[in-house]
Amino acid sequence: MDVTTPTPIAAQPIGFRRKAAAYFSLTKPRVMELLLVTTVPVMILAAGGIPNLWLVAATVIGGAMSAGSAGAFNCYIDRDIDRHMKRTENRPLVTGELSPREALVFSWTLAVLSTVWLALTTNLLAAGLSVAAIFFYVCVYTLWLKRRTEQNIIWGGIAGCFPVLIGWSSVTGSLSAEAWILFAVVFLWTPPHYWPLSMKYRSDYKEVGVPMLAVVRGRAVVGLQTILYAWATVVCSLLLIPLAPMGITYSAIAIVAGGWFIYETHRLYNLAIRDEDASPMRVFHGSITYLSLLFLAVGIDPLLPF
Repeated sequence: MDVTTPTPIAAQPIGFRRKAAAYFSLTKPRVMELLLVTTVPVMILAAGGIPNLWLVAATVIGGAMSAGSAGAFNCYIDRDIDRHMKRTENRPLVTGELSPREALVFSWTLAVLSTVWLALTTNLLAAGLSVAAIFFYVCVYTLWLKRRTEQNIIWGGIAGCFPVLIGWSSVTGSLSAEAWILFAVVFLWTPPHYWPLSMKYRSDYKEVGVPMLAVVRGRAVVGLQTILYAWATVVCSLLLIPLAPMGITYSAIAIVAGGWFIYETHRLYNLAIRDEDASPMRVFHGSITYLSLLFLAVGIDPLLPF
């Protein structure tokens, strides 16, 4: 199958609003939102309270540009396979709303702006971590791992962990054990978050030759691996309780939400081995809820006296 050059669908002139919306879509805003959900709570924990609001705003702006740059680069590189997948067939480089050149210039512009912005408004460590995140997502995951190994999501997911480190370092100017534990939580959470999605779109990934775990191993193996990583995620989240230390709010949410997350992955596996409708997107969306609740607790707990 030819997956080299996408065929633009749109031929008519594109207005300003539509063009702006296309650029915004290129940044993968849903992914960006999820990454930023982990940034602000970590800044609160690092500060032991409400940090300087200008610093929060500056970090969020820089982080959004950095994540948007990585997402745009990904869309540019994967434009050859995006047109063959239902999940990505409406991306602007497939529809022709943006040209490859426009996308590439936009990606580099965001990358440079985010780096300069974070260096000027936060510190050099945060800016350097931002560059590392973009490099890891674009070069290590998209260019190297994604089309070569079933381990792509495991190691490629490291890029999504960097907002935790960026948020912590912007407040403290350094990285401590608490930051690395939360980094590990996001790292371990990424496979059980993404693998159910790959189950739903297995035929798409198979068609374009991307060796997602669901393509090369089957539903039962995906379900089992999802369970193992979910358990590891929850156990890792509990390590923060004695170290930070965290109070009742975080402890309760980490245990209850973690237990629910684990239950959902077991349900997915049990349905998969019985060859029933496993509803993998239930785990996908549930994993987002779990991570959001966990990091909400990270941000609320330091503000409470218990």
